[in-house]
Amino acid sequence: MRIILNLILLLGLTAAALDAQIPEGVEGTYEPHPEALKAIDQLLSPYCPGLMLSQCPVEPSRMLRDSIHMLANQGWTADELKSWMLANHGPEWQAVPDRSGAGLWAWILPPFALVAGFGTVIVVARRFSRPEDEDSDERADRPGPTPEDEARLREALRELELAEDPSFE
Repeated sequence: MRIILNLILLLGLTAAALDAQIPEGVEGTYEPHPEALKAIDQLLSPYCPGLMLSQCPVEPSRMLRDSIHMLANQGWTADELKSWMLANHGPEWQAVPDRSGAGLWAWILPPFALVAGFGTVIVVARRFSRPEDEDSDERADRPGPTPEDEARLREALRELELAEDPSFE
């Protein structure tokens, strides 16, 4: 008899706990608050280092997300929710830099570095790949060998061939 009473008591407590999961004023299927989702997507989890708050599977992160949803249902904006979480857990859990002050550099520098790198690649590629027309123009500007130089070259080649194979004499 005691076992049956304990089971009934346990089932009653479980049902009460499950009933408490749905925020007040919400009926039917629960839809997450858009402001809460916006705030959660901009925060890192203090309980799972390296993971976003929305991805952390541990119970304290679930409770933090529930708290953020509860505050959003009370009318808090995403910025207020984010500020509340950072005030309670520390500014190091902010995943998205601010768009003002020092955080502005995090938005400006990466695109600038990308454009500068792309420009450098283009300049270097142009420098190393000259069209053939430019090469032929450079050859035309250089003075060619004189007839005396050609005669000396022919004589040197003949002497080299004779030195390698004496059968040509």
